[in-house]
Amino acid sequence: MTSAFTEQPLPPWQRAVIKVGSSLLTDGKGGLGKRNAAALAGLIGHFADQGREVLLVSSGAVAAGRGLLARHNMGVIQRQALAAIGQTPMLALWQGLMEQPVAQVLLSHDDLRNRRRYLNAQSTLRELLRIGALPIINENDTVAVAELKLGDNDNLAAAVATMVEADILLIATDTSGLFTGHPLEDPDARPVPKIDEITTDIMRMTSGGAGELGTGGMYTKLEAAIKCASAGIGTALFCGHDAKAIAALAEDRLLGTYIEPHGDQLVARKQWLRHTPPSGGAIRIDPGAVEALCEHGASLLPGGVIGVEGDFSRDAMVDVLPAEGSCRLARGLVQYQSSDLRRIAGHHSSDIQKLLGFDHGHSVIRREDMVLLAPTSTAEF
Repeated sequence: MTSAFTEQPLPPWQRAVIKVGSSLLTDGKGGLGKRNAAALAGLIGHFADQGREVLLVSSGAVAAGRGLLARHNMGVIQRQALAAIGQTPMLALWQGLMEQPVAQVLLSHDDLRNRRRYLNAQSTLRELLRIGALPIINENDTVAVAELKLGDNDNLAAAVATMVEADILLIATDTSGLFTGHPLEDPDARPVPKIDEITTDIMRMTSGGAGELGTGGMYTKLEAAIKCASAGIGTALFCGHDAKAIAALAEDRLLGTYIEPHGDQLVARKQWLRHTPPSGGAIRIDPGAVEALCEHGASLLPGGVIGVEGDFSRDAMVDVLPAEGSCRLARGLVQYQSSDLRRIAGHHSSDIQKLLGFDHGHSVIRREDMVLLAPTSTAEF
């Protein structure tokens, strides 16, 4: 349904993240196919010839492993094994189509949550771009467990785009872009060529249907676009098996949906804090602390803590919640592990040394290690 969209110019860009899903890389028999990959590889090569930088977030490892072993019943362990087997042929597929060297980069939840590992990954990706390699990025499915998985490569691509400060995220899909309804089921579905801001009504337009080998859908693509938009990065959705759409991209034009960046651009550390998956722990705070955080941009002190949920270590990423309810006010890196925090909760900062026998600082979460999440908040810190 590419003809439903008209071409629109893309904003100028120098660095892009391209995400390609499993559905575009399969051969119809469960294994990998070259047809769509070849066209996308040609596009990436064209950008490289222009002196532009591209990072590729590619699915397909599980599909490749499944094609080699002809497995049909897949639990978590089986998918992890197939991902390990399929990484090599997936990389070989891309390398066989590219003139520039490709480099495998596997990222996990912990690589995004741990600040030091995040910066190490960021430095590696930037160096690969500097030397002219094509980083091919995937989640480290082989070692990830369900509760610590990023979950889908759309959101991984958004995380990578913010990590490397990309100018644009290009998501290759198996449809022409976003429609007001399912284009194959709703005869009144209309194309949505441009989105200024992703609202609840726009999210309702999406539906599932990622396919047997995929983990995402249009919903996760818009989730990724929201994350990029808040970091000042636009997102383009295009059909990855449509020759006209790919040819248009080569001329900096889009046949598909473009999601504009919106909101204030966050500095790099705030981007990381906002989008890094939490550890599962949470801190509940009293109304006075809510006002201090949300209205005055203050650090979180132990005196405002009224509850600690879950077990977590020092420097873990935790959510900050009000006394009641599940609305996340903020998230940040804690100065004290959960067991120590329970002991100092409700006490003055001057009592920390006496209560614990040591002192990591007067704050539970420092202002510079925290970002607000509540939509009604007026302060960003």
